[in-house]
Amino acid sequence: MAGLPGATARRPVRRLLLPLLLLLLALPAAAQEGLPHPLLPGVGPQDPRQPVDVAARPWRGLGRVQRETGGFCTGALVGAREVLTAAHCLVSPRSRQLLRPSSMHFLLGYERGAYVAHARVAAFRVAPGFSPQNSGPASLDWAVLVLEAPLGPADRILPLMRELPPPRTPLMLGGYQQDRPEVLLADAACRAIGRVSQPGGGALLLHDCAGTRGVSGAPVLAQGPDGAWQVAGIASRVGMQVALGAAVPAASVAAEER
Repeated sequence: MAGLPGATARRPVRRLLLPLLLLLLALPAAAQEGLPHPLLPGVGPQDPRQPVDVAARPWRGLGRVQRETGGFCTGALVGAREVLTAAHCLVSPRSRQLLRPSSMHFLLGYERGAYVAHARVAAFRVAPGFSPQNSGPASLDWAVLVLEAPLGPADRILPLMRELPPPRTPLMLGGYQQDRPEVLLADAACRAIGRVSQPGGGALLLHDCAGTRGVSGAPVLAQGPDGAWQVAGIASRVGMQVALGAAVPAASVAAEER
């Protein structure tokens, strides 16, 4: 991923970082319906996203988190029966309460109505301190879904990165997005910007990966020392008119799950 063509030319977001932070940290990626501008939130004027092969690594570990009440997010297999996603994806937009686990499904390798495997959600764990009433704080916006049946094999399971990737680390972000919900769209040429601390503790991983509504819960991927792709973060918030996002560091989830 070294020398990514065009990456610098289409990434002016670092100069805009400070004025956009308040927007980033206030708006969950799945809760931005009806924004009054023509640009897709989190994507910007130049759209780098492309469909990817759901049978290829590392995308073969991703699937749609489907709610019976309507709507979807993206999730990643992190265990044979465990899916990592964003906690705000489990919140009812009407009651502002967590949904019943049995009202959610995980469709592994979803593409155009077909999928490799399916399981209903039996239970879930959200980050201690996460509030469904305000879908925050942003640094706690993660959840682990426990499926009724295992969907592995092991080559579909994505490991969690134990450390935050440093700035300029090459990243990828792929998910099921509301402008093209039937295919897995990915920005495969983006980078880490850095870490931002949150009031009251916790941190977020800032990145310039393009992704819009529906990408919530998708894994922000980085390569480990062995070259294999790992989950560096969980997509949570997006910018308004540029390719800019904030993710919960996977290291925070790994520390809590131990």
